[in-house]
Order: sequence, then structure tokens, then C-alpha cells
Amino acid sequence: MVALSPPPANSKWSVLSFVSTLYLCPVIDQLLAEVPKIWHSEVRLGLQEALVNAAKHGNRLDPGKKISVRFARTGGLFWWIIADQGGGFIHPHDCVDDPCCDRHELIEDCGRGLY
Repeated sequence: MVALSPPPANSKWSVLSFVSTLYLCPVIDQLLAEVPKIWHSEVRLGLQEALVNAAKHGNRLDPGKKISVRFARTGGLFWWIIADQGGGFIHPHDCVDDPCCDRHELIEDCGRGLY
């Protein structure tokens, strides 16, 4: 999870839960409902990457496992907390500070989720 700032304590949170799937268009459309259209493409990419990671790597596409998204909006600020039912992992290193890290992965269709 990446948190830029904690949400205010009085934020009203909504929850959206669904079974593991890669058919995410309707889910992402619902999560973008209150986001200004000018931000849709960038936010869609981030949500898509996080949700694919949850379904594919976390839940191993097991339809018996769910993905849960808690989301809130306060003024012009938005938060999404995405959780899966996978076992988790320990990341081996921080690529951002590693000069040997292969940065070409940032433009690939997959693999952007841990930068």
C-alpha cells in the first residue's frame, strides 16, 4: 500500500468486494465515478495495476477468494485501499534506490506495481 497522507478521521468509507477476476472494467468504472474525468486515464491505470496484482498474484485467480476495495473521498482527495486474501510476500529490495534496477519495466504492461 502506498499512502501519501492519512485520510481524515471523519471520512465516509465505502466498500466494494468481488471475486478474483481480470474482468475489471465495471469495477474500475464504479471506483472512478466521483473522480474528475481529466484524471481518469492516470487513476484508471493505477487502479488496474493494483487490482490485477490482487487478483493474479495475491489470490492466484482463485474464484473462491475475494478482493475488497475500501474507498473514500473528502473534498478533492481520494483514497483506495485494496486487499486480497493471499498470503503476502516480503519484497527483496527497494528498486527506487537501486541504480542497477532495470527501469524499462516501468513502460511494460505488467510489473509496475512495486515501484
